[in-house]
Amino acid sequence: MHYAHKAYGKTAKEAATPRDLEAMLLLEAAAKLQLVRDAWQNPRLPKPPGLDDAVLYNRKLWTILIDALIKEDNALPQLLRHNLLRLGVYIMAETFSLMTEAKPQHLESIIKINRGIAAGLRGKA
Repeated sequence: MHYAHKAYGKTAKEAATPRDLEAMLLLEAAAKLQLVRDAWQNPRLPKPPGLDDAVLYNRKLWTILIDALIKEDNALPQLLRHNLLRLGVYIMAETFSLMTEAKPQHLESIIKINRGIAAGLRGKA
């Protein structure tokens, strides 16, 4: 069963449009962060299990998105690019905060942004 799931996931990613793929990756990052947030029972803990991996995944994804947004040949309207870049800077700042002084509210804002952008990409905003 696990093999079938992996094969379907690979096929779905190959058949997806770039927008669908970006939405799927943002939702995947949000899901990883949400799992950590849900497991974070005591906000006084230095950091919950899985935090580093989830944050690293999200940071890598946003690094790629920011890189695409700053390219001269990016076809998005200038204002949209600017707003997404501002969100990217915010995400990176929250990521830094999570790495230095982890608090659940940092996760919540990143999860909300990832899900919101994914919904927009999928035309469900």
